[in-house]
Amino acid sequence: MVSLASLWLPILLSAVAVFLVSSVIHMASPWHASDYPRVPDEGRLRAALGPLSIPPGDYMVPRVSSRQELRDPAFLEKVAQGPNLILTVLPTGQMSMGRNLAMWFAYALVISLFAGYV
Repeated sequence: MVSLASLWLPILLSAVAVFLVSSVIHMASPWHASDYPRVPDEGRLRAALGPLSIPPGDYMVPRVSSRQELRDPAFLEKVAQGPNLILTVLPTGQMSMGRNLAMWFAYALVISLFAGYV
């Protein structure tokens, strides 16, 4: 049986290869170009949501607090009237990809570690 410590170089190289290939695929190909289409009248939407000062996080509108409310006529009316949305609010300011890329590399490294162990 080969020890995991002796596989550190193949594990590291496979994680680097996965990281680089996935980065090229996501940046060079139009694969995800249509994932987030532009909202009609973006300016009005931003003007309406801005004063609400919604903290960063994921939200659903309308949202129930229990399964029983799913059949509540008031909730069903909200769903019928719309708009129905899932909203992700990001922190304001410059977006930084550094942390996300580091987490993706760490994930690729862990998967390579498990693949090497198997």
